[in-house]
Amino acid sequence: MQKGNIGVTTENIFPVIKKFLYSDHEIFLRELVSNAVDATQKLKTLSSIGEFKGEVGDLTVHVSLGKDTITVSDHGIGLTAEEIDKYINQIAFSGANDFLEKYKNDANAIIGHFGLGFYSAFMVAKKVEIITKSYREGAQAVKWTCDGSPEFTIEDTDKAERGTDIVLYIDDDCKEFLEEARISSLLKKYCSFLPIPVAFGKKKEWKDGKQVETAEDNIINDSNPLWTLKPSELKDEDYKKFYRDLYPMSDEPLFWIHLNVDYPFHLTGILYFPKVKSNIELNKNKIQLYCNQVYVTDSVEGIVPDFLTLLHGVLDSPDIPLNVSRSYLQSDANVKKISTYITKKVSDRLQSIFKNDRKQFEEKWNDLKIFINYGMLTQEDFYDRAKDFALFTDTDSKYYTFEEYKTLIKDNQTDKDGNLIYLYANNLDEQYTYIDAAKNKGYNVLLMDGQLDVPMINMLLLRYRIVIITFEVLLVHSLPYVKKSFILVQILLFLFCVLLYSTAVKFVLASVLPSSVYSILPTISPSLTGAYKKLSAYTVLATFSFLANGTTIFLPFVPVTLIFSSSPPAHGISR
Repeated sequence: MQKGNIGVTTENIFPVIKKFLYSDHEIFLRELVSNAVDATQKLKTLSSIGEFKGEVGDLTVHVSLGKDTITVSDHGIGLTAEEIDKYINQIAFSGANDFLEKYKNDANAIIGHFGLGFYSAFMVAKKVEIITKSYREGAQAVKWTCDGSPEFTIEDTDKAERGTDIVLYIDDDCKEFLEEARISSLLKKYCSFLPIPVAFGKKKEWKDGKQVETAEDNIINDSNPLWTLKPSELKDEDYKKFYRDLYPMSDEPLFWIHLNVDYPFHLTGILYFPKVKSNIELNKNKIQLYCNQVYVTDSVEGIVPDFLTLLHGVLDSPDIPLNVSRSYLQSDANVKKISTYITKKVSDRLQSIFKNDRKQFEEKWNDLKIFINYGMLTQEDFYDRAKDFALFTDTDSKYYTFEEYKTLIKDNQTDKDGNLIYLYANNLDEQYTYIDAAKNKGYNVLLMDGQLDVPMINMLLLRYRIVIITFEVLLVHSLPYVKKSFILVQILLFLFCVLLYSTAVKFVLASVLPSSVYSILPTISPSLTGAYKKLSAYTVLATFSFLANGTTIFLPFVPVTLIFSSSPPAHGISR
């Protein structure tokens, strides 16, 4: 038996584990299982090239619970005593500073790296044992033991089969990890798509009114997930089923994008466009990030553009640094390339649907526009692509691209200087009077009732050189006679409505006017407020071209907003 005493203190080791590796204790299970999978894959590789000539046999990785222990077992390449000393002792016990300096360039390879990920076990264990036997012919099985102090032991032991068993003696303050339900949920979270079968206990079935174990292993993962397959091999139902497996409570996705890149970076995955119900924030962070089929996180800000965090699905790439800060991610060359690529693929897919099946695109526009508007507001390169397929919707539920709508209104909705005039409403029911008045004048009214329609309007105002002037500003800067005339008209109109609908006036009118004339009053509106709104709408519509001076006019009593726009600038946003 070999004993060792390392010339460092425990304090030097565990800050490294908690800071450089992971602060979340549950990560230990992902690390140990992915290490086991890595060792198994290496054996398969050695067998395929003829360096291992024995029987490969069953390669399933097993996770099991004891009274006070968790054991992760594999039938991979195993380790010799020398390899344990190299990959466990010399790497991790070399002192915190040397450790960080030596492996600072390998941060994106921690997952699957035995010596690094292995020490996450000490987050939850008071003692760890490695019982292992190398695949090499004539290898001696060995047992390594450490309680997290600078001391360890390595001794010969008996083990019939090649491979490695990692035995964790769980600390008293981490007993939750001895619960079957807890381990099952963690395996499902982190290991659902590992490329080697992973078993946790045995399958159970109902028998005599209770659940009993069968002899069959309970495999918890799909070792060939959909994103690893060729799109040509898959049908629409395959993509829909995979989506249901990922998000059991969600509606069917609108459509999806299958990603597969080998150069200049490695990236695979499937992104789904979901139906976004209401609150944007509640629908973020549904993209799952994997590294070689090992789950990493569902927080992908900095890896994909912000507007694409509304999408659902999976991304798998070994080229994304996993254990570094968000600020570092934003400056990483591979991350920038991946972000640009994903943006392009999304815009190409949207453009393709718009071009090849516009009817389908329009039918899904109300669900799609939140993604497209969000992208146009936050991503300059996406705006440049999306402006050709982004749509306006009018109050008659007709759809137009930006250019199509300009063509539609250019002959009828212009001011005295030839500037186009856009009218929009944001509530069909409440603003029906104004919409109807505008349509009776021959004008088209856009419907802007989406979550991001107001920010979109503001963005278009900037890009199309439009100035926003509120009602108060209009009163200050309008020509004096326009200001006074407009206010006077509104005051007289309101007084007229008050008189018209007062009980006394109604009585007088009913007594002196012919019934045929008096009966016209209810056709204006059954109420004072309704009459004022309707007459006010007609008044504004009758005078807006006189007031138009290349500005947007917001009037507090006129919900239909008038946008007076000029031609877009030749390059970029006008400042």
